[in-house]
Amino acid sequence: MRIGILSRNKALYSTRRLVQAARIRGHQVVVINTLKIPVDIGGGSRASSRRSLPEVKAIIPRIGTSITYYGLAVVRQFESQGVLTTASSQAIARSRDKLHSLQTMNRSGLPIPRTTIVANTEDIWPAIKNAGGLPVVIKLIRGTQGRGVFLANQVHIVESLLKAVYRIKEQMLIQEYIRESSGRDLRIIVVGNRCVAAMERKAAEGDFRANLHRGGSATPISLDSKTQELALEASHAHGLNVAGVDMVQSSRGPLLLEVNSSPGLEGIENTTNVDIAGEIIRLLEREEKRSRQRRKRVRRR
Repeated sequence: MRIGILSRNKALYSTRRLVQAARIRGHQVVVINTLKIPVDIGGGSRASSRRSLPEVKAIIPRIGTSITYYGLAVVRQFESQGVLTTASSQAIARSRDKLHSLQTMNRSGLPIPRTTIVANTEDIWPAIKNAGGLPVVIKLIRGTQGRGVFLANQVHIVESLLKAVYRIKEQMLIQEYIRESSGRDLRIIVVGNRCVAAMERKAAEGDFRANLHRGGSATPISLDSKTQELALEASHAHGLNVAGVDMVQSSRGPLLLEVNSSPGLEGIENTTNVDIAGEIIRLLEREEKRSRQRRKRVRRR
């Protein structure tokens, strides 16, 4: 199978590992710079659109936050040609928008922290009360690796953040702060219908964000069946076959924080010694086999 990895940087750990895993399993693989794919539409022919795309059977989107809009257009272009993907354009869009993601999980009856989107300063105090009082977590709707996430202990800080966020034409969420988590959270990697790896992250001294990119530390963990099921439900609610699911332990049980459609592999592979890249390639192999079987059934009719 010829596999395309949508990535702007061949040198990134996750990209290199996916290339390596694909080649080990005997596949051809090409790294495709997402921004160099023209999105051709119109002209009255699907063939003209197809000619602008590299010839691949499947893609693995590794789309950064800064190019989400264009990246989604590229994924849709591949989808329109029947190319398999580990993450559909719709699923990526749903997970990339923090508010949409939380709404998706809430609609599915999954446990999440109390959260409010604020539109003006008059909304701030009701949102803080909904979150259980100060301190509260402030999040930009679009952000990753702990960027755009703040802890506010005073109302005037929330107001200042709101004004700053609106100056850059972003949106802001006010979310309850889970004190009892003590700066710890879980990162779980879901591939298909399995939780293939999990680690507990701990925030660096003086920080409340447990992201490894913010200086946090991590240890491998084994998950109980309830936590595994919750991670799978969150991933599937978004329509994702590959996902990084973040959750935090609270006094009322585990709460889902985020679902990432393009989780980094370096920290969790090094922490758990699990071949996650290989698991992703095996997922594509299973999907390609199912696709062949469907085509055979259609031809027999």
